[in-house]
Amino acid sequence: MHTGISGVLIRRVFRLIVAAAASVVLLWAVLILAWRFLPPVSVLMLARHATFEPVDRRWVPLSAVSPRLIAAVVASEDAKFCRHGGVDWDALFDVLDEAGEDGPSRGASTLTMQTVKNLFLWPSRSVVRKGFEIPLALALDLLWTKERILEVYLNVAEWGPGIFGIEAAARVRFNKSAASLSAREAALLAAALPDPKRRDPAHPGPGLARLAGSVMSRAAGMEPWLDCLPKRSAPERS
Repeated sequence: MHTGISGVLIRRVFRLIVAAAASVVLLWAVLILAWRFLPPVSVLMLARHATFEPVDRRWVPLSAVSPRLIAAVVASEDAKFCRHGGVDWDALFDVLDEAGEDGPSRGASTLTMQTVKNLFLWPSRSVVRKGFEIPLALALDLLWTKERILEVYLNVAEWGPGIFGIEAAARVRFNKSAASLSAREAALLAAALPDPKRRDPAHPGPGLARLAGSVMSRAAGMEPWLDCLPKRSAPERS
């Protein structure tokens, strides 16, 4: 008798789990299609709104972002952005090969994967999150243009506590528009992205300044690697 009740309970729980998973997948699919055209919000932005913390985000199209910033971010975060289909498999396998007993010491997230994480997933690193991140990134790359992926990433990435999107970051850090950023300012912002809450591009320490110098050097040679983007996205030669 008890065995029969347990079996029924297990089947009901399993059905609930399957239904919940299907609902989440359907929601993701709807949002991917809707946000192909509409300005999205990130999970972190929603979390701050829910806890009544300030959010500064000012949406701008990719055409209103300095080509220097675009080159700096791609050079710093995902140099092969125009060459992969959402996942840089070579980088991912390299990271897995280098992983020790405690897991990988670094990530291999592309800009597409970071966009997916910002829009749909939680911030802490885990194998489970990566399991969702990879197929979602492949779907996003299939359904969106590279231009749209980069545009959304630049507008939802966190550039400081409560600062979301490159326009808000440029205004807060340098008191200018994203379109007006210099090569050095762009490199400083890009170099701060991996740890935006502790790195201040407006007041860089020696470590951040050195890192920004390296990013600026790599960004100067990015033009051939930005061929999936509008021509204006290539950095101006100066």
